[in-house]
Amino acid sequence: QVQLVESGGGLVQPGGSLRLSCAASGSFGSVNAMGWYRQAPGKQRELVAAVISGGVTTYADSVKGRFTLSRDHAKNTVYLQMNSLKQADAAVYYCIAKLFARAGWGAYWGQGTQVTVSS
Repeated sequence: QVQLVESGGGLVQPGGSLRLSCAASGSFGSVNAMGWYRQAPGKQRELVAAVISGGVTTYADSVKGRFTLSRDHAKNTVYLQMNSLKQADAAVYYCIAKLFARAGWGAYWGQGTQVTVSS
């Protein structure tokens, strides 16, 4: 069974920073991609940032220059460093991993971590 465990969400003032972590555990082989989506109330879930196995990282235009995604391959963990946070960044952030498990290739989601940006 594959699990994605997220941490690092919380309350921060506009202009502040947070660092999210997501660790994949369980029985699986190759990891093709890991990243983060977010969903604000009343809005669709959207891609924030993701890194694929070749090391290519993609970001939503709204976070470029403020967010940085990094990956620790040995720990099957990704980190999202979020700087200069805005109220528009407030959402539930979900980790995603596309990996090869017993059932084959699939996408697995974390439980979500709340990010609140408020003064």
